[in-house]
Amino acid sequence: MSYRIAVRALCEFSAKTGDLDLRFTPSPTAQEGIAGHRTVAARRNPGYQSEVALEGQYAELLVKGRADGYDPAQNLLEEIKTYRGDLARMPDNHRQLHWAQARVYGWLLCQSLQLPSIRVSLVYFDILSEQETALVEECSAQALEAFFNHHCAVFLQWAQQEMRHRAARDQATRSLSFPHAEFRRGQRPLAESVYKAVSTGRCLLAQAPTGIGKTLGTIFPMLKAMAPQQLDKLLFLTAKTPGRQLALDAARVLFAGQSELPLRVLELVARDKACEHLDKACHGESCPLAKGFYLRLPAARQAASQVPMLDRQALRQVALEHQVCPYYLSQEMARWSDLLVADYNYYFDFSALLFSLAQANQWQVAVLVDEAHNLVERGRGMYSASLDQQQLDSVRKSAPQALKSSLQRLNREWNALHKEQLAAYQAYDQLPTALLKALGLCVAALGDYFNEQPQGLDSGLHGLYFELLQFARVAELFDEQQFIFDISKRSLSAKRSLSRLSLRNVVPAALIGPRLTAARSTVLFSATLNPRHYYADLLGLPETTVWLDVESPFAAEQLEVHIVSRISTRYVHRQASLAPIVQLMARQFAARPGNYLAFFSSFDYLQQVAELLAREHPGIALWLQSRGMDEASRQGFLEQFRADGQGIGFAVLGGAFGEGIDLPGSKLIGAFVATLGLPQLNPLNEQMKQRMAALFGSGYDYTYLYPGLQKVVQAAGRVIRSQADRGVVLLIDDRFAEPWVRQLLPSWWAVDSLRVPLASS
Repeated sequence: MSYRIAVRALCEFSAKTGDLDLRFTPSPTAQEGIAGHRTVAARRNPGYQSEVALEGQYAELLVKGRADGYDPAQNLLEEIKTYRGDLARMPDNHRQLHWAQARVYGWLLCQSLQLPSIRVSLVYFDILSEQETALVEECSAQALEAFFNHHCAVFLQWAQQEMRHRAARDQATRSLSFPHAEFRRGQRPLAESVYKAVSTGRCLLAQAPTGIGKTLGTIFPMLKAMAPQQLDKLLFLTAKTPGRQLALDAARVLFAGQSELPLRVLELVARDKACEHLDKACHGESCPLAKGFYLRLPAARQAASQVPMLDRQALRQVALEHQVCPYYLSQEMARWSDLLVADYNYYFDFSALLFSLAQANQWQVAVLVDEAHNLVERGRGMYSASLDQQQLDSVRKSAPQALKSSLQRLNREWNALHKEQLAAYQAYDQLPTALLKALGLCVAALGDYFNEQPQGLDSGLHGLYFELLQFARVAELFDEQQFIFDISKRSLSAKRSLSRLSLRNVVPAALIGPRLTAARSTVLFSATLNPRHYYADLLGLPETTVWLDVESPFAAEQLEVHIVSRISTRYVHRQASLAPIVQLMARQFAARPGNYLAFFSSFDYLQQVAELLAREHPGIALWLQSRGMDEASRQGFLEQFRADGQGIGFAVLGGAFGEGIDLPGSKLIGAFVATLGLPQLNPLNEQMKQRMAALFGSGYDYTYLYPGLQKVVQAAGRVIRSQADRGVVLLIDDRFAEPWVRQLLPSWWAVDSLRVPLASS
């Protein structure tokens, strides 16, 4: 059995030394790097060979990669590295890593062509000046072979451990038993469909009701398929923290059901959640956990590999025992774990770690996308960018003299852009070329400044730089169908205005689709994926995608669903709706006391209803969601829902309490939904509606109705969490009675119209 490893991965394992050093130095984008390599190759003679595929064996190791270039006439192998700024400032350990890669390729080429010696060159290409700096050494094949053997030997012990782990993992997952006595209703069809999807290499879109155990019902069959489908990794991607916790809990159930299950589970969290020293910079002169990081990493990596469940707390414990950074230890362990639990952005973002690793190492991965209805909006956010002129104004006032002219030029072009705009909001068909040119020059000037001042830490300048970079990256992808470019203008005085520029991705399909198909199989699941064509269109699902609508495990009599059609919650009717809604809530609470959630379209509406209810029915306990609640406040809100308690929690539909929370049994017996959840009617959404109509012929549905009803069904799904639960949902608005709205509600609901007398206004 051979262990396959890429040249770069081998060298990163064996040749990295010294400190973790992440002092900010602007580096070329991926596109700039590719362009730089092409420029260098184009300058070479006609016999020059680019992207030379090479491989070599050392014991059980199969080392593979592509050398950047080889010139047979000069017997010269080149390893090309693009950079920007002052080459002399490059850390020594970066240079050592580059030489290690070049020498490994040198040996593989000598072996392939039976060369006694070769010239090996590191070519550093400055993407701004397009100047090359070449470092060349003459190497004998014998010396290169010894170098190759040394680095392979360093890795071999780890590789042998990994092969033993992989063999044990594959054997254990083949014989893995479902950890419960039986599947829940609907859980088996889901698990079987997941297994078939990964076995046939297809995507699966699965609508599965809350309460059937979707998390375990998707992870279990994927693990069973790991050995037969030769999967390297299973990625479980979530939109929110509670989803990660559910996945980790499912893994713990599997561990409890099979003793000594040889499976490595890793939780990846955001950098600011994992960092031990947020007040320090990521380099050895500032942070003690960065000092000597690569010296202590091997022992930390070995210790972490022996911990099956590397959740945030367990990984932190290992990291601090070995005095290394927890966040970067987690990034290292992403290479060596089997089940990785992470946010969507770790796979779908522009610079997603897991997608990059999968591509670089040619991993065979399967992807589970939890609560996949969230991926539309999250995808749009990942591939969008905005710039606020107020931020630029703030930075300009205190910017170093070297940056003044480029920042002022950008501001002039910005002012010229919105000078003639009369409306507060306007969308444009084309991008402003003059502004983009000024933006590019500003990015270059900021990059040069940061290279010259690596110790300077101006958070305002850095923040603006990253915003400009994101804007430039999205601008490269812009087209009139997939994106909207708009300007939102606000007047400071009769003579002065500021604006916000936005590049909004409206159809993420072109960017998400390739990520879905890059995996062996991607399974997207949620309780609300109706209608399926909406998600297929916006997420770029391949035509071979399988659709599954899992039968609900709940009986209609468990959940009373009433449409209150004599009340309108439209904005123009809002004041008139307050008294009838309060009367309805009080009547329901008196008929069946217990804990309820009441959902509204805004904080203002929520506050008005709550104040009137408190005034007219002071005996009903109320607790309210507030704007910007932190994690502790959200937890405090949920703790009000005690078993057999009595009261009403008020929340905004689509917010923190509309999905992803679990209040089983008597903790929650009912919900009032006083809104269709439709996005706000404003110029931007009307622009979105026009775009959706042009692309899909259903502008209103794609922009307003489908996203709104998805939130309603998610909120109602908080009420029934198990087959023992009983509850009631009151849908308060006359539009719920419309046929095209009712058909988007879950098919297992037995919906009736509740006729209530209107209270006097």
